[in-house]
Amino acid sequence: MIKLRPYQEAGVQDIRDAIKMGSRRTLFVLPTGGGKAVVLAYIAAGVAQRGKRVLILAHRRRLLQQLSATLKGLGIRHAVLNADYHGIPTANVVIASVFTIARRLKRFPVPDLVIIDEAHHTTPDNTWGKVVAHFSSSLLIGVTATPERTDGKGMGLVFDEMVLGPSVRELTDDGFLSPVEVYAPPAPDLRGLHTRGGDYVKQELESLMGKAKVTGDAVKHYQELTPNEMAIAFCVSIKHAEEVAEAFRQADVPSKAIHGGLSTEEQDATMAAFERGEVRVLTSCDLIGEGVDVPSVRVAIMLRPTKSHSLFRQFVGRITRIAPGKTHATLLDHANNTRVHGFIDDDVEWVLSNDTARKKKPGEAGESVRTCPECFAAHKPLPVCPKCGHEYKTKARVVETADGDLKKMERGEGAEKKIDWQRQFYVLVKQAERGGYKNPKMWAFNVVCNQEAKRAAGRRDAVSEPLINGLTAAERDAIRQRIGVEI
Repeated sequence: MIKLRPYQEAGVQDIRDAIKMGSRRTLFVLPTGGGKAVVLAYIAAGVAQRGKRVLILAHRRRLLQQLSATLKGLGIRHAVLNADYHGIPTANVVIASVFTIARRLKRFPVPDLVIIDEAHHTTPDNTWGKVVAHFSSSLLIGVTATPERTDGKGMGLVFDEMVLGPSVRELTDDGFLSPVEVYAPPAPDLRGLHTRGGDYVKQELESLMGKAKVTGDAVKHYQELTPNEMAIAFCVSIKHAEEVAEAFRQADVPSKAIHGGLSTEEQDATMAAFERGEVRVLTSCDLIGEGVDVPSVRVAIMLRPTKSHSLFRQFVGRITRIAPGKTHATLLDHANNTRVHGFIDDDVEWVLSNDTARKKKPGEAGESVRTCPECFAAHKPLPVCPKCGHEYKTKARVVETADGDLKKMERGEGAEKKIDWQRQFYVLVKQAERGGYKNPKMWAFNVVCNQEAKRAAGRRDAVSEPLINGLTAAERDAIRQRIGVEI
């Protein structure tokens, strides 16, 4: 039996409601790590139990494997159609490579339901669109974390209704995703680079990002900020990925590159070594943006600038999954993509359109990004860096007042630090509850205190009063107050 989380149940019901209201092509949006595969499997199982046929499309071998593993784990009988499969499967549920089935359309029976994983790849005139058009009489459900093409256009030419699940921020607040800390070292100068297909030309990026100084900085920042953590480095090209992996190995950090230039056996062996922790830094070129589910990965090293908001979110999504003991993830954004696209948990208003896929509310300004000059942490506008405490110099400003005791508050002033403490605490509580801990709140509180003790140790002078795990009683009480709960 498939057990869905409450928001997944709500998503399935919203999809059903959309179909009941006449939608033939429904797009379901759920952030990376939200469990799209489970939702997809639940829908497929329900249709198959009624004796109907379901076709699930994916475009990468690893996605096919993961979808098959999910269905198998849930006891759903199915077949996998790829280039190695000869003939046409007779199972009610078929997971198929979109490229393989596109060559066998005439022989494949018309399914009652077509489900497309990573549906943002679908356009009317590409391989996905060819399959959709051939099965035009079938119901269509697309699943994606980012309902936006690489060029920023929406999915309105393919789908007629969009169902939105919870946002990244909502899933993070509820403990289903890891919060992400962002560090942004000095950014490369991208002036003069050309654009092709909605993104930077790879050959020009390779020349820029492959310079020794940039790669060396990546290794240095990794060792200083996230030493020994499992990380994925997103690179521009195969050559760049290999060079970055070699730079990490030269610094005695176990690292390997994975890319389309390797055989399937080499790719599988590299991923297996990474999942076992034998490889600490995996460098990638266009092979890890989708289909990689390794919750223990805590660090993303962004060495590839991109104009694509969708691609940026897919990259960062590789580190947002939760894992035991994982309080947060870290993005080392050497490419300065966060300044272009915002933080991963910024709210996005997706729209189903033939034009742009995102819009801002009237009069709403986009969230800006501030980079601390002391520790290079990137954060939302605050008067003090939430990571190291650096105070920014502020300009005098005139505040308009009205009758009453109201005052102007900039976004993030005052309550921002308390909210962050609460978020971290409740993420830990959720993890402890799922792990069956005896006292989840006390465990979470002690973890938060230990983290604060490490920060305090670097800035405090000698103290005469006793310390409890590195903090004074008053400091522990202050943390309790910030969290806002009784322990």
